[in-house]
Amino acid sequence: MDYPEFERLVRRLAREIPAEYLSGIAAIEVSPKTMPHPVRADVYTLGECVPVHGELDEVMSRVVLYHGSFRALAGQRPDFGWRDEAWDTLTHELRHHLEWRANAAALEAYDWAAEQNFARHDGQPFDPLFHLSGERVDRDVYRVDDDVFLDRVVRRRPARTEVRWRGEAYHVAVPDRVLPLFLTLAGLREPPPGEVVLVVRRKGRVWDLLRRPTEPTIAQVTVRPLAD
Repeated sequence: MDYPEFERLVRRLAREIPAEYLSGIAAIEVSPKTMPHPVRADVYTLGECVPVHGELDEVMSRVVLYHGSFRALAGQRPDFGWRDEAWDTLTHELRHHLEWRANAAALEAYDWAAEQNFARHDGQPFDPLFHLSGERVDRDVYRVDDDVFLDRVVRRRPARTEVRWRGEAYHVAVPDRVLPLFLTLAGLREPPPGEVVLVVRRKGRVWDLLRRPTEPTIAQVTVRPLAD
């Protein structure tokens, strides 16, 4: 199913949703992006509920369905049902919206994480733990907007380490820099639309509360598949 046809399908499905379930939904959109799952191979994120600012602090969301992810799965599964999968994804993300509305604190935390991530991209100071307030997609894996963060807690900076992405292991040479490190990983097969960032940090200690936080070090490293 091509992109325009999929957009028409999603619009038709949205008209079947009872109005009371659409309260606070700012938009239902289709994106051409392909969103690979950071850990599981052959798994893709089909949709997402994205919190947005509303008037008078109203909890609102934008629901996005990713056509690229649907197309990737359809290429793997001959029995793939576009309509059924789109309906399941749409209603699943609407349930997420209801959860956002019921838990305003979680919405505020994600919103703050998104602001910190913008600061990181702009080269401005940011909180080195902001990614932990993003969406947890797997153990020690978080997503903030299009960026995926692999959280790694260490006692001391390793010279090298390994990460897994989409079921494949990669070597990572860790720069000799002060922790915490935010390492943008280049060279991954089938990366997401945004960045994959390995966060190398020490576990927090009580006396850290009395110190000024260490400014995170940002760098880009090229990974090497473990099989090479």
